[in-house]
Amino acid sequence: MKLLTMTLVLIVLSIISIFTGVVDLSIHQLHRLDENQLNVLLNSRLPRTLSIILAGSALSVAGLLMQQLTRNKFVSPTTAGTMDFAKLGILITMIFFTDAPLLLKLLMSIITAIIGTFSFMWIVRRIKYKDAIFIPLVGLMLGNIVSSIATFMALRFNAVQSISNFFVGDFSMITKGRYEVLVIIVPMLILVYIFAHHFTIVGMGEHFSKNLGISYEKMMNLGVIIAAIVSATVVVTVGVLPFLGLIIPNIVSLYFGDHLEKAVPYTAVLGAIMVMVADIFSRIIIFPYEIPIGLTLGIFGSIVFMILLLKRRKAYA
Repeated sequence: MKLLTMTLVLIVLSIISIFTGVVDLSIHQLHRLDENQLNVLLNSRLPRTLSIILAGSALSVAGLLMQQLTRNKFVSPTTAGTMDFAKLGILITMIFFTDAPLLLKLLMSIITAIIGTFSFMWIVRRIKYKDAIFIPLVGLMLGNIVSSIATFMALRFNAVQSISNFFVGDFSMITKGRYEVLVIIVPMLILVYIFAHHFTIVGMGEHFSKNLGISYEKMMNLGVIIAAIVSATVVVTVGVLPFLGLIIPNIVSLYFGDHLEKAVPYTAVLGAIMVMVADIFSRIIIFPYEIPIGLTLGIFGSIVFMILLLKRRKAYA
């Protein structure tokens, strides 16, 4: 019933999202929309709402997956440098392939995100100091190094203005013809659910996995690739949605534990709800203007992140 209730809440929020904006649309007017209203509904509002659901669900599940693989509740696409590497891939494409289509940007972003995530996992496996807080700080430092390199390259090749659109999450530019690449996320989420039991076992350690006949390396690599593809796809289409993959899995794990098969549906729905609420808030707070959703999520996420850090410190005190 809880999942059903959350799904109904998401549906209600989706309806509110569709009918929130500068152009006046009402659910009572659906049978008599003029040409301009119909164009806004089909080419802007519906794509935006679908993008919010897909991006919110995907990044939350990606964070849950990364936390399970690293056995660390503070690891996410944001704190592992995955998103920073994805932005670097976009920048490289824009510099060396000026008129690159969206799919080429996506491909390069996925490649760099995979490289970056594997680099983070390689560092984590070789660090002897396994403190829960220290590991994500390593990822943040790695991400900051890559972000600094990207900023230097952007300044060097006069691409700051072009790349800035990918630095902060924003759904205002999502229209028909752009959001469709997010469909790549769907099979990735299905794969996570199919192999949820295997990922749960892998999260218990290499020796435990091998004793149960699970290929630790293969499942670890599959999980990293899925998380990287999801993160890169969201960054290319929407931009960076900070801390989403960190806070949602932590909230879900408080109630449903660490078994992915049970946690994945709740994580996906709660992530979509979180982004939907943040997007609606971003649109109405200074109506008729709106603020990028990345700022809203960044503020809320950083507060929750600090609370989680303080709680963890108290637990070890």
